[in-house]
Amino acid sequence: MAGPLTGVKVIEIAGLGPAPFCGMMLADMGADVVLIGRKRGAAAEIESTDILYRGRRSISLDLKNPAAVDTVLRMTDRADILIEGFRPGVMERLGLGPEVCHARNRKLVYGRITGWGQSGPLAHGGGHDINYIALTGALHAIGSRGSAPIPPLNLVGDFGGGAMMLAFGVVCALLEARTSGNGQVVDAAMTDGASLLMTMIYGLKAGGNWTGARGENVVDGGAHFYGTYQCADGNWVAIGSVEPQFYALLLRKAGINDVAFAAQWDHEQWPALKEKLASVFATKTRAEWCELMEGTDVCFAPVLDMEEAPKHPHNRARQTFVEIDGVMQPAPAPKFSRSKPEIRSGPCVHGGDAPSILADYGFGPDEIEALRVSGAL
Repeated sequence: MAGPLTGVKVIEIAGLGPAPFCGMMLADMGADVVLIGRKRGAAAEIESTDILYRGRRSISLDLKNPAAVDTVLRMTDRADILIEGFRPGVMERLGLGPEVCHARNRKLVYGRITGWGQSGPLAHGGGHDINYIALTGALHAIGSRGSAPIPPLNLVGDFGGGAMMLAFGVVCALLEARTSGNGQVVDAAMTDGASLLMTMIYGLKAGGNWTGARGENVVDGGAHFYGTYQCADGNWVAIGSVEPQFYALLLRKAGINDVAFAAQWDHEQWPALKEKLASVFATKTRAEWCELMEGTDVCFAPVLDMEEAPKHPHNRARQTFVEIDGVMQPAPAPKFSRSKPEIRSGPCVHGGDAPSILADYGFGPDEIEALRVSGAL
């Protein structure tokens, strides 16, 4: 079976980070995603290891050339979705804003992703993932007790709160457009998305079950039964023995008889119990702890690096990673019972598919040649 988005036509205006990740997700699910990049140049080339750009076709257009802008507009006539990641107003200045596009194709879903959103006092300022999650409460909550906040890579703002929310938003809007006959603008702000990811934590805070200090709560590493521990060989393991039956199994598997551990939920005892548990895990290698605990209800896992993760038996069994053209990479997710998401190709060659793309969007050979002559293509 083909992917669940087979037949959906997506135009992606080349951008950074979150927009390409959204385009990758849509392409993984079977959508025909056309990446419109800038004119060729050393800085614009896509590396063979830049797997965010897998599964696409690509065309290079000079969007400062009116003929190129007209080309994009003609393509939107046949597209279902357009996604872009510029600051507010940039697409309008190019002549490719949503009002212009919707005047030609009222069913078009126009997806926009920015850090701060299309409106608000910070909308036109610069920023990166760390800035966006700082505004949401997420960054403040992540880190060890008494330490500075720790950026969780750029997973929370750029990808989880940004690209994934945009992908969810445009598919929701596409479903609605098929009922109403009208497209709409999807305004995906990383500040909004990262805030949404914090829903459970805000609920815990409202219920008096979350302090304002880092490293003092159940799922932020404050609890001795939810955290990481170094083993005798220098490797690490992660435990999440929250429920009482899982906690009891942890103590039994670890051979712990110390009565102090009976006070699982005494927050004042957590620091001392963390030290005691750390000394226990330091007595065996990671492999030995895996032999004892992996696959049990201790809620245990080895902390793997990016070389180890693709080789783990569970990840291999689920084909969580795949190697394409010598590049190991995460496979499409989630999995479906009938549809089959797949990576149809490695990273696209920048501008390498112009003839086939333009032909698919209704351009004749003479029109394609005229675009080349004009410098638009």
